[in-house]
Parts: sequence; structure tokens; C-alpha cells
Amino acid sequence: MAIDYTVMIGYLLGIVGVGWWGKRRAASKSDFLVAGRRLGPLMYTGTMAAVVLGGASTIGGVRLGYTYGISGAWMVIAIGIGLLALSIAFSARIARLRVYTVAEMLSLRYGDAASIISGVVMWVYTLMLAVTSTIAYASVFDVLFDVPRWAAVVIGGSIVVGYSALGGMWSITLTDMVQFVVKSIGVLVLLLPIAVVKAGGFAEMADKLPSGYLSPTSIGGETIFTYVLIYTFGMLIGQDIWQRVFTARSDKVASYGGTVAGVYCLLYAAAGAVIGMATKAIYPNLASADSAFATIVKQALPTGVRGLVLAAALSAMMSTASGALIASATVANNDIGARLRTLMRRSAPKAVADDHDEVRSNRLAIVILGVVSIAIACALDDVIAALTVAYNLLVGGLLVPILGALIWRRGNFRGALAAMLGGGLTVIVMMMDKGVLANEPIYYGLAVSLVAYVAVSLVTKPTDGSVLESWHRRLAGESPEAAASDPAASDQATTPAAV
Repeated sequence: MAIDYTVMIGYLLGIVGVGWWGKRRAASKSDFLVAGRRLGPLMYTGTMAAVVLGGASTIGGVRLGYTYGISGAWMVIAIGIGLLALSIAFSARIARLRVYTVAEMLSLRYGDAASIISGVVMWVYTLMLAVTSTIAYASVFDVLFDVPRWAAVVIGGSIVVGYSALGGMWSITLTDMVQFVVKSIGVLVLLLPIAVVKAGGFAEMADKLPSGYLSPTSIGGETIFTYVLIYTFGMLIGQDIWQRVFTARSDKVASYGGTVAGVYCLLYAAAGAVIGMATKAIYPNLASADSAFATIVKQALPTGVRGLVLAAALSAMMSTASGALIASATVANNDIGARLRTLMRRSAPKAVADDHDEVRSNRLAIVILGVVSIAIACALDDVIAALTVAYNLLVGGLLVPILGALIWRRGNFRGALAAMLGGGLTVIVMMMDKGVLANEPIYYGLAVSLVAYVAVSLVTKPTDGSVLESWHRRLAGESPEAAASDPAASDQATTPAAV
């Protein structure tokens, strides 16, 4: 294992070094939060693929392949479909808005009052997403270093918090590119073919596997439908995903690069399921399916290669964790925190924060929330359950008002508010009643959210025309200053009563 240790330690030190180098480029709020909106096709594709394919997609994808066969790919397929839909249908318009958060977008469309509730829901989602990836560190560090679970979580989490806080999105983007390359080589080029060969090839593997493992629907139609609802729609509205869209230097880069990343996700989905199937053929009686990835890596791979594949697994987890962490900090500082600070000093003269203040406050938010995510990860141990909670809250509470803002002119603030509260509360109550992994929470949550949004919007006053005009000018790519040049539009856009 000495060579594996060397490979892993070298990789981790390299990631920290790249993060430190990225610190020099994070001189402004735009640099720190959205990499200056300057990413070209190659870097945008790599960083988008890296952020959506994390510990749940890698460890969880192999686990599902071990349990259900090729149909275990559906969870990651749903992620890929969502990314394709976002890139083809919405990313160009999202990039042209030139905002930092989803809540800012909702504020533009519905008025400022919409941002605080959506900010809270999005903050819970991004924090839980960071937690799920942090949980996944334990399985890899345990295989390599044989350390207690809490120590593994703290080690991995501290590295992510460190380079994320140093340079913000620039550090995360640079490390994501390294992680994308390592992940592609480790999982697709090395682990996939080696696992299949160890299992005797596809023909022999098929003979050893239980009945139904080669069926694309053996996981169940209802489960597939739920994956699409949660993960496909979750890709359309997540702050961690939108924040990467904001990094594109043009709407064409956002559309093209995201499409390529979506196709990559589909390939990664198939690879994870096949690796899980190969593990099932070789080790059919594992005590827990959660250990499938760690087992195939530890038992089937030669020294050196094992270290690189473990580094690939860490790459997947760190990319998602860092993306979720900066998204959580951005929402906490720029949506929730800014709103609360405004309320507390409403009567005082408005202070103008410079870029250094903005970078410092966002950096502090990353450190604080990083510590919180590590603490929560030490208390939880189910990656899929934690991820399901995050996506249930996100999709049940925010999908309808966000998509409604983009496609339905008649939707208004009161309808959006009713959808957020109704959908979110329904999801929480149903998870408490039926269980976290049940399908009913997302079904009922979405239904309540949709009915509330449409009904309340139709029976209340439409959004003021000047607010919609400013909104459409932003969607067309006008600068914030130009879009708000009409004083009436500017005043009403910040007044909840106007909508």
C-alpha cells in the first residue's frame, strides 16, 4: 500500500496547491463566486461534469449496480438528462441574467420578498448536498488509511473547506479540472475494464449474475419515475448547478458545454452500473451493498492503480462537495444574510461594501458552513438518504415557481409564495409520515406546489407590467443597469406589493 499512499498523498497535496494558486485570481466578488464569468468551453464542460457527479453518483452508482444490475444506472442517467435539459432549454437565458443566486432570479421576476423563503430552501438543499459528499469521504479514507470514520470525514472535509475558502470559484474550477481528468482516467479508463476482466468478461459475468440484472427496468418503473422527478428536475433548479452556469463567458458556452457534460454523465451512469455488476459477480455475498465500490477497488486492483482509482473517487466527492459548499455560502451570505442585514439597519444610511469586503464575508461563510457540514456528516451515514432529503426539499419547494418564472407570464409573487410553502411543507410532512426514501413525498409535494401556484396566481393581481418588462430585458441579455433604467420598473421590482 506504500505506493497507493504516495499516490493519494501526492494528489491531495496537489489539490491544495492548485487551490492556493487560484487564490491569486479571486480579487473581486465576481471572481470569487462565479470565476469572473470567464470560463470557456473546455473548462466549463469539465467543471460542470465534475460538480454533478459526486460521491452519490460514484459510490451510490456502484451500489445500485451491485443491487439491481444495469437498471441501477437510472439515478445517474436522471442527472444526465436533467443537465441536458438545462443546457438545451434554459442555460442560455440563465447565463444572460448575470445574477449570483437562484433567489436573485426569483427576486427579479416576483419581487424581493420571494428571495428570503427561496433562499432558505436553497440553503438547506446546498448544505445537505455538501454533507452527502463529505459522508462519502469516509468510505475512501477508511479503505486507504484505516482511520476512524469521524477522522476520515474531518480530513477530507478540511481539505475541501481549505481550497474552497482560499480562492472561491476560481480555486474550485481549477481543482475541478484536475479532478475531472483524474476521475475520467480512474473510473472509466482503469476501474471499468479491470472490473469486467476480473469478472470473466461480459458473457461470464452475465451467467453469474442473478435473474433480471441485465434488464434496464428491474429497479422498478416507480423508482425510475421518482429519480426523474427528483434528480432530473433538481438539475434544472439547483444553486450549485446554476452557479456553474453563471461562470460561462457566453450563453453559447453554457449551452454547448453543458450538453457535452450531460452526455458524459450518461456514460458515467453506465460505467457505475457495470462496475457494480462486476463486483456482484465476483463478490456476490457482501454484508452491505454500500461497500461494493471499496471492495472492488481494494481486492481487484493492483498497487498504484488502486491509489489512482481511490483518488478518482475522492475527485468525484470533492468536486460536488466544494461546489455545494460555495453555493451554500453564496446563498447564506448574499440572500439570507444580506436580507437580514438590510432589515436590521433599515433606518441607517446604506453602506457600500467594496470587493474586498464581499470576498472576505463569502470566504468566512465558506469556513463556517464547512465546519457545520463536517459536523453533520459525522452524525449521518447514509449518502442516498441525505441526498434524497436535499432533492425532495429542493424540487418540492422550488421547481414550480422557478420554472413558472421562466415559462409562464401570469405567475406572480403570491402564487410563487404559495407554491414554496405548500410544496415544501407537504414534502416535510410526508417524509416524516412515509419515510425519507418513500416516493410519496415528492409526488404530493409537487402536486400541491403546482396547484397552489396556478390557483393563487390566477385569483390574485398579475405581476406589474413594468416588472415583467425589466425581467424580459434581463433575459434578453441587457445589463442590470440598462434593464433597471426605467425608474418605475426599478421601484416596483423591489416592492412586494407591486406583484
